[in-house]
This record gives sequence, C-alpha cells and structure tokens, in this order.
Amino acid sequence: MSERESESDAEPASETAIESEESSLGASIVTIAADRSLDDDPAGTAVEDALEGADFDLATREHVVPSHDRVQSIVLRMIERDDVDLVITAGATSVEPDDVVIEAVESLLDKELTAFGELFTSLAYEAVGTRVVAARTLAGVAEGKPVFCLPGSADAARLATEEIILPEAGHLVDLARVDEEETDESEEIDRNGDGNSR
Repeated sequence: MSERESESDAEPASETAIESEESSLGASIVTIAADRSLDDDPAGTAVEDALEGADFDLATREHVVPSHDRVQSIVLRMIERDDVDLVITAGATSVEPDDVVIEAVESLLDKELTAFGELFTSLAYEAVGTRVVAARTLAGVAEGKPVFCLPGSADAARLATEEIILPEAGHLVDLARVDEEETDESEEIDRNGDGNSR
C-alpha cells in the first residue's frame, strides 16, 4: 500500500472521530417542587445520572417552584439556549392543585409526542400497578427541541429516562432539529416575495 493510499484511508476515521465528538447532545434538567431544592432532588439526580451514563452533556440543571408562569418561563429559556438539545422536567405533573407543569408546558409545544405517555403508562403499570393512573406525563417538540415532562418520583423519572428517552433522544433530535440554513433561506424568500424578479 502506498503512503498516499494509507493517508486516504486514515482520513475517514479522523472525520468520524470529529463527528462523534460533535454528536454529544446537550440536556437541561428542570425540577419543579415546593419542598425540594437541587441539594435534595432525587428525581433530578436520577435523570442526571442516566444522562451522564449515556454520555450526554448536562448544559444546566435548574429548580423552580410549581408556579404556572415560572415553569413556563424557565422551560422556554431552556428551549432557547444554544447548548440545549433537549429539555427534561421532573415533578408537579400529577393531579394535586399545584401540579401545573403539564398545563404550563403544553402551550409551548409545536407538536406533541403522544406515544410517550402511552409507553410510560405501560412500563409504569408493570412497576406500580393501577397507581399509575395519577401519573401524568407530556412529551413534544418546541422550536425544534424535544421536551419531556416526567413525574417527581425518582423511580418514575429514571424509568422514563432510561427506557424511553435515552433510546430515542438522538433520533428525535435529528428529526426535530431546525435547519438554520433552510430557515435563513425561507426568511430571505419571505422578505423578497416569491424570489422571482419582474
């Protein structure tokens, strides 16, 4: 084999290594609870441990009290961050008066991933039986980024993250990601009409 052929064969491996480094996904975790903090947050820790075990980059981990407007505001800020590819919330999704996350986040979604709730219910039923009826979840896409709202139980958050989110996260991010070049082209066409000169 010639030196040129050897160099040629090595290039794809180098490119693959670069692509692998660039493919790490950035995640944001938001815990919603009135009686917990980041120092005492089993559900958030369960999600973080699962993400780190799958080589995700933790962009930020936040805590907020269960207020509709505050939850909506912080989740929107996470969605708008450039270093965040997906957002996971934990807590305040059940049926108590201050469980406001589903209602707060639902209006931010462009598309809902309805199969997520069905899958979670099926898996959780095997673990806790009919108590799963009080466990609400939500998943969807907002501004090209997957968003998942999980219960505040550490076991439930771990189950959803390990069994559903991690296996599908990369695929969902690729499907949902907004192509900035296409967006720029569309905006240019919108500014110039149909793009046809007269």
